[in-house]
Amino acid sequence: MPSVSEILATMDYGPAPEGNAPVLAWLEANAGGFGHFINGRFTKPAGARLFTVSNPATGKPLARVSLGAAADIDAAVKAARKAFPAWAKLAGHDRARCLYALARLIQKRERFLAVLETMDNGKPIRESRDIDVPLAARHFYHHAGWAELIADEFPGYRPLGVCGQIIPWNFPLLMLAWKIAPALAAGNTVVLKPAEFTPLSALAFAELCREAGLPDGVVNIVTGDGATGAALVQHPDVGKIAFTGSTEVGRLIRKATAGTEKKLSLELGGKSPFIVHEDADLDAAVEGVVDAIWFNQGQVCCAGSRILVQEGIAPKFLAKLKRRMETLRVGDPLDKSVDMGAIVDPVQLTRISELVETGKREGGMLLQASCGLPETGNWFAPSLFTDVEPSSTVMDVEIFGPVAALMSFRTPEEAVQIANHTRYGLSATVWSENINLALDTAARVKAGVVWINSTNLFDAAAGFGGYRESGFGREGGREGMYEYLVPGWEAGLRPEAAAKRAPLSALPPDASEPGGIDRTAKLYIGGKQARPDGGYSYSVYGAKGKAIGQAGLGNRKDIRNAVEAAAKASAWSAATAHNRAQVIYYIAENLAPRAAEFAARLVAMGQGKAEAKAEVDAAIARIFWYAAQADKYDGRVHATKSRHVTLAMNEPWGVMGLVCPDEMPLLGFVSLVMPAIAMGNRVVAVPSPRQPLAATDLYQVFDTSDVPGGVINIVTGERDELAKTLADHDDVACVWYCGSRQGAAAVEAASAGNLKATWVSHGRRRDWLSRDQGQGHDYLRRAVQVKNIWIPYGE
Repeated sequence: MPSVSEILATMDYGPAPEGNAPVLAWLEANAGGFGHFINGRFTKPAGARLFTVSNPATGKPLARVSLGAAADIDAAVKAARKAFPAWAKLAGHDRARCLYALARLIQKRERFLAVLETMDNGKPIRESRDIDVPLAARHFYHHAGWAELIADEFPGYRPLGVCGQIIPWNFPLLMLAWKIAPALAAGNTVVLKPAEFTPLSALAFAELCREAGLPDGVVNIVTGDGATGAALVQHPDVGKIAFTGSTEVGRLIRKATAGTEKKLSLELGGKSPFIVHEDADLDAAVEGVVDAIWFNQGQVCCAGSRILVQEGIAPKFLAKLKRRMETLRVGDPLDKSVDMGAIVDPVQLTRISELVETGKREGGMLLQASCGLPETGNWFAPSLFTDVEPSSTVMDVEIFGPVAALMSFRTPEEAVQIANHTRYGLSATVWSENINLALDTAARVKAGVVWINSTNLFDAAAGFGGYRESGFGREGGREGMYEYLVPGWEAGLRPEAAAKRAPLSALPPDASEPGGIDRTAKLYIGGKQARPDGGYSYSVYGAKGKAIGQAGLGNRKDIRNAVEAAAKASAWSAATAHNRAQVIYYIAENLAPRAAEFAARLVAMGQGKAEAKAEVDAAIARIFWYAAQADKYDGRVHATKSRHVTLAMNEPWGVMGLVCPDEMPLLGFVSLVMPAIAMGNRVVAVPSPRQPLAATDLYQVFDTSDVPGGVINIVTGERDELAKTLADHDDVACVWYCGSRQGAAAVEAASAGNLKATWVSHGRRRDWLSRDQGQGHDYLRRAVQVKNIWIPYGE
């Protein structure tokens, strides 16, 4: 045995095992198998439908767990649905007491839960003890507060009903807390399916629900595999699906829920950049790499797996990083001095190994820590690739293991370009001692979360979620609460019967009709009127079936041209909110003197004079309102549980597709376009196909109001055909659709391509004159995505 002086000289670590006797006793007590937790009690395990859960560090079985079938999901959903009315009507204070009780119980059982999590998942005990379990308790505490305040902070909002939640295996208990806490705070009931590899902490949590006195059916937990999750996604009585997992599965869920009216939030994969500028504290940045990629064996969706180092410091940084890699200890996760534990399952270990071999074949130089690995279990050494390109597999594909890739950049501009060279956008890390450079980089990186001089920080008060193919929706904070609520006005709308309409015809109108066609409206693309690519126009009919004009019959090429024009108008998104407000005010000012002209157009299309005047007046007022909001609807500073200024910044989506309603063709068009451009988006708008002239008459107003070319583009034609083209387009980041249920379903299904966010009407008609239904913060909130930037302060 070495002496103390020898240990101080070598700094060798001895074993520091964590006792697991209580967990073993609990597992032994359930040796017959775990049932599902449905309606406040555990079901009896069905002997033939059990699967084995193993310890990743040893490969030995831990427990047998029920394999959920469609019937189990149905029973859980029925229990949740039955419990929903009473839970939703419960006073916020009473729901808060339940959430508070759960938080206290997690704290009381924190050592038991930490050990169970480590044995089930393979992560080091100090991570589950110091990060996962305390954060899980924090989420229930935080959301107990939202439950208490919900009537004041979210007036006019309602819970959704039964929420189906599917969580991954990398943070089993923490992901459970991220999803269950806000759902319960909002007044929903839950059916949760934990990951097949790691269901045990969810079953332990079910016991806490009974101990906390949660009403039967409010929380239900059904264990199983992918088929179990699919049954939950497809259940008709589920009002929302919240999923955390791979982008591939997220895409399948988006398609499966299309047209079902289920609300959806997806937190998916990532390939996050870790940017080190030349003025960074290199020693701190090296420790940041350890936390970014070797935390939880790299099995983290926001892992900083793409390390970008400025050219002048790259050799020095790499030398420091290689030395630090050699000090990492890999081994028994229950050893408190271990840095990295086991990979969750042999399947995941095989995937990591195959991707690493691909990286080597492509010419990457693989560096691995020389630490010894245990002979049994699932292990992979901390690894780093150099000599890679932005398009290399290891720089492009999410490995989900302890493997990073490093390359250099010359200028901050190049760093941002490489960082954004990915289909993902979950998180990013920026290291610099220059706060101006750090914030500029953070603002330009396309990611939902950005950490400055820190990494992998989480808190219940700050939203977490991604851009692009990393999904949509946020978990945590105020923005996360909106995912489990719906505006009362929207929930109260009822779908109308689908109207059968003849296709728009390019044939000329009946020549025997009295009167003549007074004009042909072209498309409006890039600030210019343009003839449709197909060369066809269709007749627009007004009162008594009289042809009053023609409009271009746009096609997919016209949408392509409009999206390109919108993409080029990126300066609008970078403009100050004040400047955007001035342009929108100018639109209102220039429309007001022509109010009588626009009202006459509406009368020609069949409206009464009073009705037409009211619509034009409302449109002008609405433009003024969004002009006023352009520099008022701003972000927040979240009160996170650390020494950080955590900025929740509202950022525009970029290019939005807006498909407008038939009713109130001028006001409906204005009500969609104005909030979008007020928040800095550029839009491709499809006006009412039956009454497009109210929108096309706005060309001259836009031309005389200093609206930059490409900010507003208008393509007329068949609504659903153009809507699907917009939803298919990878350069469109968000689509709003007002139209039929069938059209809404097609938009949602097509949006799975690049996982764009959608807001569709499902055939419900809004009252566009209503300030609740036709304008408001719901429109502004849906016109932005929130980026949370963590800025440390103090010494």
